[in-house]
Amino acid sequence: MSGRKHSGFAAVSALCISMVGAFVAFTVSAQQAAQTHNPHADVLSLGGSVTEIVVALGQAHRLKARDATSTYPPEVADLPDVGYVRALSPEGVLSVEPSLILSEEGAGPPEAIDVIRAADLDFVEVPDALTAPGIVTKIRTVGDALGVPDRADTLSAEVETALADAIADAERPEAEKKRVLFVLSTQGGKINASGTGTAADALIRMAGGVNAVTEYDGYKQITDEAVGLAAPDVILMMDRAGVDDTDHGGADNELFGMPAIRMTPAAQTQSVIRMDGLLMLGFGPRTADAVRILNAALYGQEG
Repeated sequence: MSGRKHSGFAAVSALCISMVGAFVAFTVSAQQAAQTHNPHADVLSLGGSVTEIVVALGQAHRLKARDATSTYPPEVADLPDVGYVRALSPEGVLSVEPSLILSEEGAGPPEAIDVIRAADLDFVEVPDALTAPGIVTKIRTVGDALGVPDRADTLSAEVETALADAIADAERPEAEKKRVLFVLSTQGGKINASGTGTAADALIRMAGGVNAVTEYDGYKQITDEAVGLAAPDVILMMDRAGVDDTDHGGADNELFGMPAIRMTPAAQTQSVIRMDGLLMLGFGPRTADAVRILNAALYGQEG
């Protein structure tokens, strides 16, 4: 994604980013002007799960702006939007004038984050998580940054207990577990699927399933043959409701008509599960809900 192999392309990319940054800054400023001033708002939250944690800690009144992935709870949609968390512009971010930025790990691009970190404000990076202890660390990091460590301790205990219960309820004999293929994208007719070490992989296992692809880490395009060998019982995808989802699987008949998918057990039973992306992959306060919903969808039973 760096685009640095060709100087001409890099120059064009830099110009485009600059133009987008100016547009984002203008758009954010317009959003701010339309809002009622909140003297308590001083926080910019970057990352959907980070924003969820802020609200779950009872600190929604502190939010001054958000990124595009921060879509829950619904009321945060009224906040100024500084853009996609991995394609930020310093102009857009700094135009909302936060005194504290809470950012999920991996925000970018790196050069934009360097500029933002150099500004006169507090920048706290919240580590990624794929486990219950990791979620607790996220909550406590946000709680400490907001000055509400006691509330963070309480929320952490509630989330940890709920997740442990959900995972225990989802457990089943190995022979009964369904093989699940998480498809991130079908762009160009190619399957981009999750291997190990991803949020999708972690959730599948927590919900009592088996990740059908374990030959590599992360997400990558795989061949039709590899999909066939994975032999998934179920296809899992993000729900792109309200968005043109051609790049994310499209309609069921199109998905199951793809040569890579057509001969799989999932296609024979027309088994596809679509879940909200933030709920499924965010690993925030609602992860126990995600585990129960996926388990119920896989096995036709409540938690």
